[in-house]
Amino acid sequence: MAYITKEKFLSKDWFKAYLLIVIGSFIMAAGFVLFISPYKLAPGGVYGIAIMLHHLFELPIGVIGLAIDIPLTIIAIKILGPRFGVKTVVGFVLLSGWISLLEFSWGYEPLVEGDPLLSSIFGALLLGFGLGLIFRSKASSGGSDIIAMILSKYTRLPVGQLLIAVDASIVLVALVAFDDWKIPLYSWIVIFITGKVIDAVIQGVNYEKTCIIVSEKSTEIKEKILTDLNRGGTVIPAKGMYSGSEKEMIYTVVNRREVAMLEDFIREIDENAFMTVINANEIFGNGFKSYGDKQV
Repeated sequence: MAYITKEKFLSKDWFKAYLLIVIGSFIMAAGFVLFISPYKLAPGGVYGIAIMLHHLFELPIGVIGLAIDIPLTIIAIKILGPRFGVKTVVGFVLLSGWISLLEFSWGYEPLVEGDPLLSSIFGALLLGFGLGLIFRSKASSGGSDIIAMILSKYTRLPVGQLLIAVDASIVLVALVAFDDWKIPLYSWIVIFITGKVIDAVIQGVNYEKTCIIVSEKSTEIKEKILTDLNRGGTVIPAKGMYSGSEKEMIYTVVNRREVAMLEDFIREIDENAFMTVINANEIFGNGFKSYGDKQV
């Protein structure tokens, strides 16, 4: 199963995985207590519900989240595997604990007074970054991200996008509970930014571009890539769909600065060249990330 990991107890990978959970859960807790909860924002999930119940009935957010997380985690253990379940237990217990600690030590006052938009943005950044770290450990903090990860397992869709879809509907409950249109609007901002930050943390923020080039001057272009850009690539035999003539298609990966240099060079030597530039989320191999960087 995709989410079962094999870290040896007390090994380097084991410590790394659980350190990510500890740090990620604390960052999430800070986002909820310092930025999200004071403005009654309900960005979906268990703690969106917990925040609503807190403001309606003055119940502690951390305790409510823990009570809701338990049955969801049992489902996660059955579907995503026992090792995932153990990490999830650690994740949601730590998140609840950090939130309760911040509730006790900080209280319920916002870090940024009178600015719900700025609080929404920075709260979302903290939630997305913290949750992304937890996901990188192949764990979960509990809540609706469990549902998102289960859906991702079977659909192969990005976790961040699925989390947006799952949580967006929960925001509507906040509209009914507080009868204030600003709350769901700010909450949807939080959900959107959180999802994007999660994907950025999991996949990495890269500046690499994948280039596919078809040109009559392929020899000169290959020399440019190899010599001036000091990059490699692959030459793939191709045939023109209309003309039927034999061609060479160059496949290479360069960074943003290099793609601009390559575009200028191709423009000079062959204005009829066909070039496609694609954003590359993750590049592994010589000159880029090693496969070991993706282990946890």
